[in-house]
Amino acid sequence: MATRAIPAPLAQLPNALTLGRLAVIPVFVVLMVQAGGAHTWPAGLLFGVAGVTDQIDGFLARRWHVESRFGKIADPLADRLMIDAAVILLVVYGRLPWEGLVVVAARDLLLLAGWRVLAPRGIDLDVNFIGKAATWVLYLAIGCRIVTHDATSWPLWLFWIGLGAAVVAAMLYVREARKVLR
Repeated sequence: MATRAIPAPLAQLPNALTLGRLAVIPVFVVLMVQAGGAHTWPAGLLFGVAGVTDQIDGFLARRWHVESRFGKIADPLADRLMIDAAVILLVVYGRLPWEGLVVVAARDLLLLAGWRVLAPRGIDLDVNFIGKAATWVLYLAIGCRIVTHDATSWPLWLFWIGLGAAVVAAMLYVREARKVLR
C-alpha cells in the first residue's frame, strides 16, 4: 500500500520519540531510587510509556519510510539503556535475580560487538521477529515487576521467557552475521 508524503516536521516524530525515551531514563532512575525496593507505579508507568513509544517510533518510521541512520542506532540504544537501567536497579533492590543481569549484559555486549564488526562494513541486520517479541515481553515483564509486590512471581517467569527469547534472537543474529561475513 502506498503512503502519502509525510510533512517534514511529522517525519521527525519517530526520532523525537526515541530522544524522548533517552531523556526519560534519568527520570525513571530517580523514581526507582526514590521507591527503593518497593513496588512503584510512577516508575512502572514511565517504563511502560517507554516500551509503547519503542513500538510506535519504529512502526511510524517504517510506515512513513523515514527510517534514518540515527534511528537505527539510537532506537536500540534507548531500548537497551532503559531495560538495562531497570534490570540493574531491580537486581540491586533484590527484585530480580543477579543471573538475569548477567544474561542481559552478555546479550548487550554481544550485540555491541556485532555492531562494531558489521557497521564499518556497511552491513545492517534487520530486527527479527523473535528479537522484537523478546523486547516486548521484557518490557512487559520488567514493567509488571516494577509495579507488583515482591511476592508476585509471575513477572519473574515472564522475565525469564523474554530473556530466553532474547538469547535465541541474539543467536539468530550471530548466525545471520556469519553468513553475511563469509
